[in-house]
Amino acid sequence: MSTFALIHGGGGVGWHWHLVGRRLRKLGHEVIAPDLPCDDDTAGLREYADSVITAIGRRKRLVIVGHSYGGFTAPLVAHQLPVDVLVLVAPMVPSPGEAPRGYWKNTRHDRAVRKQAARDKGLTGHPDPFVQYYHDVPRKLAERARRSERDESVAAYDTPWPLKAWPDVPTRVVLCTEDRLFPADYLRRVVAERLRVVPDEIVAGHYVMLSRAKELAAMLNGYAIEYRRPPNRRASPRPVPSGTQSRTKSVSNPDRTRAQRSQVSR
Repeated sequence: MSTFALIHGGGGVGWHWHLVGRRLRKLGHEVIAPDLPCDDDTAGLREYADSVITAIGRRKRLVIVGHSYGGFTAPLVAHQLPVDVLVLVAPMVPSPGEAPRGYWKNTRHDRAVRKQAARDKGLTGHPDPFVQYYHDVPRKLAERARRSERDESVAAYDTPWPLKAWPDVPTRVVLCTEDRLFPADYLRRVVAERLRVVPDEIVAGHYVMLSRAKELAAMLNGYAIEYRRPPNRRASPRPVPSGTQSRTKSVSNPDRTRAQRSQVSR
């Protein structure tokens, strides 16, 4: 079976994946969900990726999954390790040389949020996190998730994404149609422009791993089965390059302070 490395979003914790992890383990998979060092203001994106790689150790048959801001970290891990498939869930999708700070403007996020908020009477982009992020999560679970939130590293938020191109690995995207942070039309456009793939869609809000764990686990299990490769076909590990450039490659089919949390994807 596969090893799933589940990467949380901005200011999050690995516990956010506990319901999905439990279901994947019941299916026979191994699961790791490390806490990124996001509350260390000196930690950048490389340190985020290194923490996941350390947690993976010598495990094989890897499925790397990144949620939200974890979309900046997951491809760095997939670039360095031989993986079967990279999965992005309600993600940020970085371009080479792009820092998280610049992502919102570069993807025209504010415009998309205003447009959707005009349709849903202000629910999208709502300042209350229980309305914007956790609206379909059971209240007690949402409250625990909210209490677990951490500050996000300034260094990571200002770090240019270091790869020259998207990793040459199969990449799948899960779009949440009720996401009030990343409206569906917005994310479809970003994914088409940056990855040239069509996302798979699930009726859920941003924290789909807490609201639709059963359905998300089934999707992830399906990807693992579809893309599982024999060990002798795996690529060799690759180092993260020190330079960057500003063009992406097509692929096969944070928060600085708590007051600014709404500007960093969870």
